[in-house]
Amino acid sequence: MTDETQLPQVMPATAYTDVDAPTGAVEGAVEGVGAGGDAGVDVLMECLLRHRQVLRTALNIPPLGIYGQPLAMRTPLGYVPDRSVPPTRINGVITMSQTQAPPNPRRWAALALIALAQFMVIMDTSIIGVALPEMRTDLGFSQENLSWVFNAYVVAFGGLLLLGGRLSDLFGAKRLFSVGWAVLGAGSLAAGLADEVWVELAGRAVQGVGAALIAPSALTLLMMLFGNNPKELTKAFALYGAAAPAGGTAGVFLGGVITEYASWPWVFYVNIPVAILALVVTPALMPDAAARRGSVDVLGAILATGGLAATVYAVVRAPETGWASAETLLVLAAGVALIAVFLAVQARKSEPLMPLRILRTPNLAGANLAQLLMAAAWIPMWFFLNLYLQQVLGLGAFASGSALLPMTVAIMIMMILLAPRLIARFGPNPLIVAGLAALAAGMVWLSFARPDGNYWVDVLPASLLAAIGMALAFIPSLGTAISSARPEEGGLASGIVNTSYQIGSALGLAAMTALAAAHGSRELGDPSALTDGFSAAFLGAAGVAAAGALLALVTLRKTPEAAPESVPAS
Repeated sequence: MTDETQLPQVMPATAYTDVDAPTGAVEGAVEGVGAGGDAGVDVLMECLLRHRQVLRTALNIPPLGIYGQPLAMRTPLGYVPDRSVPPTRINGVITMSQTQAPPNPRRWAALALIALAQFMVIMDTSIIGVALPEMRTDLGFSQENLSWVFNAYVVAFGGLLLLGGRLSDLFGAKRLFSVGWAVLGAGSLAAGLADEVWVELAGRAVQGVGAALIAPSALTLLMMLFGNNPKELTKAFALYGAAAPAGGTAGVFLGGVITEYASWPWVFYVNIPVAILALVVTPALMPDAAARRGSVDVLGAILATGGLAATVYAVVRAPETGWASAETLLVLAAGVALIAVFLAVQARKSEPLMPLRILRTPNLAGANLAQLLMAAAWIPMWFFLNLYLQQVLGLGAFASGSALLPMTVAIMIMMILLAPRLIARFGPNPLIVAGLAALAAGMVWLSFARPDGNYWVDVLPASLLAAIGMALAFIPSLGTAISSARPEEGGLASGIVNTSYQIGSALGLAAMTALAAAHGSRELGDPSALTDGFSAAFLGAAGVAAAGALLALVTLRKTPEAAPESVPAS
């Protein structure tokens, strides 16, 4: 028996007394530990080793780091690394220290700022939708190039998201959180002051860089603040998760109000006072984290972002230059080559942005594919529905923003209230398939919109069906993507699935913009031609969603029950 001072430390005994599978062994071991007996410690540790997988799923607390695995926290979206308490290595085993820091007294105020960060980075994707027609007129965008106001933000956001997470780990989440707000504010100022197309797109790209720094560091700060308390962590995740649909809803409505009663630059200026507030209060509210040693895969980030941007550019330009033109083929080949080189670099680097081995995890690749195709269908629908309301039905900016409120409210209700209950009842996989199928059906319905149609018949019922489908598929595919990974790779899995969504958004919008342009969406002032173009985009997006439903049905498998793991002889 090892000396008592060298025994691995364990969580308080009361934390393990209500586990179903190994209940008797755990309670007996707890009694032995409580009495100070060495036998109780041995029994408890052997029980934990045998039933590690059972404990992970049964307990809402950080599991012990047996066999040197980093500690993890069970969250509503799966297990993520728990960085709130530094692990201790004793005799080669990573364990949790019994001495934990007291809760941060300002953690709820800090959570409000973290939720505000999530709210703002999502709002910046939707707030520009209603303002697009006026931006086209003032800045001289062509109808097909107008999508770059959205794509410039999303390409930078999605392409640099993994790099932002890596920088947050290396230089400290608090520092990167502040830097991200400064960059977002600078990009918003540039986008609002822009008087030329290239300045506007550059400002939007800088906004995307800021969002790529804010998003991963915000999630890390949340774990640092609430990682010690599972009940508080669940509440924190609920508030953090609700901020995303709230941002989408507010962006659509606020964009309409600002564009109608002020001017389109203010959809960007609204970020500046929020960024200043965040920079002022972050030093006092957010916890400090020590910097870590490691390398930054700058080359990987450049290759991924460049490859994505080149591919999107080629698809957007193809209707104007021709799909078989030298420009289209060369730029598309360059984009594909950059992505191929990125994958080759990731396979060879010791500290890559995205270790490719994680994609072999069961269900992780399938869930990421579902997120990518869902975004590739949903974002074009939202984009062209805005244009249909204003350019065909003749609604003003405020009326157009208000017309989309029922759709976004339906998403919030489904995500927050109904989706968790349906997942518990039917499991995630059926909901992913059904949600993508409903999204496809809603967009097929939208494709029947008429040049002389009206909102109540041609838009509202179809948009509500599409919104319900998106909400049904989003939460279970996100949770499956994160929880499929090992506990120590939860943060990486979260970064990959967010990247998949942003890349799907950019590629889907580029493809549907090209499709709409080929069927008449360039003919401004001609409601029939515009409607034909938008209907083609809706049908194309419906095909993407239907393909996502079929692939989810084929690739996603029911997760088997975790079997007890064998324990090597002492």
